[in-house]
Amino acid sequence: MTTFEALGIDARLIQATDELGYVNPTPIQEQAIPVLLSGTRDFIGLAQTGTGKTAAFGLPLLHVIDAAAKHPQALVVCPTRELCLQIVKEIELFKKYMTGVSVVAVYGGASIGLQIRDLKRGVQIVVATPGRLIDLIERKAINLGEIKYVVLDEADEMLNMGFQDDIEFILKNTPQRESTWLFSATMPPEIRKVSKKYMNDPKEVTVGKVNTANKNIDHQYYVTTAQHRYETLKRIIDFNPGIYGIIFTRTKIDAQEISERLTREGYDIDALHGDLTQQQRDRVMGQFRDKSLQLLIATDVAARGIDVQGITHVINYELPDDVEVYTHRSGRTGRAGLQGICISIVHAKEMYKFKQIERINNSQFHKLDIPSGKDVCRKQFFAFMDKLLSADISHGDYETYVPMLAEKFAEVSKEDVLKRVAAMEFDRFLKYYENSEDLNVRERSKKDFNERGDTKRRDDRSDRQAGGRGDSRKEYSRGGGGYSRLFVNLGTKDGFFKASFLQFILDMSDLKKDALGRIDMKDMNSWIEIEKGAAQQMIRSLDGKSYKGRRIRMNDADSGGPAGFSKKPRRGE
Repeated sequence: MTTFEALGIDARLIQATDELGYVNPTPIQEQAIPVLLSGTRDFIGLAQTGTGKTAAFGLPLLHVIDAAAKHPQALVVCPTRELCLQIVKEIELFKKYMTGVSVVAVYGGASIGLQIRDLKRGVQIVVATPGRLIDLIERKAINLGEIKYVVLDEADEMLNMGFQDDIEFILKNTPQRESTWLFSATMPPEIRKVSKKYMNDPKEVTVGKVNTANKNIDHQYYVTTAQHRYETLKRIIDFNPGIYGIIFTRTKIDAQEISERLTREGYDIDALHGDLTQQQRDRVMGQFRDKSLQLLIATDVAARGIDVQGITHVINYELPDDVEVYTHRSGRTGRAGLQGICISIVHAKEMYKFKQIERINNSQFHKLDIPSGKDVCRKQFFAFMDKLLSADISHGDYETYVPMLAEKFAEVSKEDVLKRVAAMEFDRFLKYYENSEDLNVRERSKKDFNERGDTKRRDDRSDRQAGGRGDSRKEYSRGGGGYSRLFVNLGTKDGFFKASFLQFILDMSDLKKDALGRIDMKDMNSWIEIEKGAAQQMIRSLDGKSYKGRRIRMNDADSGGPAGFSKKPRRGE
């Protein structure tokens, strides 16, 4: 079996990896590191999350940079603050025995002044999120002219978040780079397009299959009705004693409401969403990492870049719209060779979409019956007995109390003692599930699917013939009926990139990122998806204001935009 030493990396890096317990490289590390050590070959690495991609590029970067040169030589671009900090943390561990090497994280939500100060001290490796990096470039606070190595980590996530223009801008501003290394879990056409435009004959390595779920993950699903979704979630949690997992919802409102309900019912859970301050977010993540919280409930945007070891379960409270999002959600578990479980709660009407996710992931999904109340109580009872029998009694002076206990329970039979212990532990479960109903729903037959598909196609056709919106809104919108579409007369000609435009409208409106859906930027104007409840706040905040002497116009695109604007979005917008 290959070792890190056999890959040819610096002896000081070998010393650090040995201390970290890294003996044998993962498949992506084994295939990537020998190529990247040359520093001159463009590279594309396709591997699922949790396969060790940070070490796959972090160790070669430390091997090839010049520690004596105190200017940025390597740039790592990633989608989120959490991933940015995680990458820096790992590189710091790898460079333990390399003196004079400095790595700095630059990301939004933190003091840009402090980050500029850190850059001025001299740094060889910069790890950055796109928006903050472009801000630093525009302020001339960072010089990318001598960057030799550019790493695009979680490239598919960055494109999903709308950073394609930003990535291209960054690549254009690194004219002296000797190689570009792109790492991604999936390979959508947009990434292929960027690689063809900015990379020269890249070496491409695929570990596993693209868009294929991690084989260490058992994919399970339960079919229920909309009104029973929450009760189904509770049963799944109760049926898995010792669960340590993440629950995904579509919206921050759902995340907060479910978190509050479960907290009131005695569960160790908290929510992670865009309305939290950075201090609140750090507190929640700290509690989850040290397992003070058993469960974390989060939106996809809020959870991007989270890397926590030992997660046993991922639960999709609601299905995501995109297969790539499902892959990233499920990839939070089953990491580092461990087994994991990804559970989806599926509405009966969502089965058609769920079958598409199953087919594209090319992995077998197992349908399970929602546990009955008796099943839950039985599972909890057995878990408690195992916990009782495995309790460590070697470190307490229990012998002192045994005579008193024996005297106290002299008139009580062993069976009665066990019953009383069970009553104290399980009274809540027994009362709650005593008369619980069956939450299972019969799946539609193949004939039902075909009829549903035919009906859906007929309905779509009728909508289009009648001049209606048909399914085009659903294709356009991430949020479906919960989103409004706004028009604003600002675009790329005003000097915006998508990240800076996003920051501008959020700063102006004092809204959080989670309120936004898709942003479609043109030269002279843009269209913005936003939660319906926040649309008027954004319009009031921007409409009539000025930007560089230009009067801003913003209105509801679906109730009347500017002259010549079609309410019905074109396919592909």
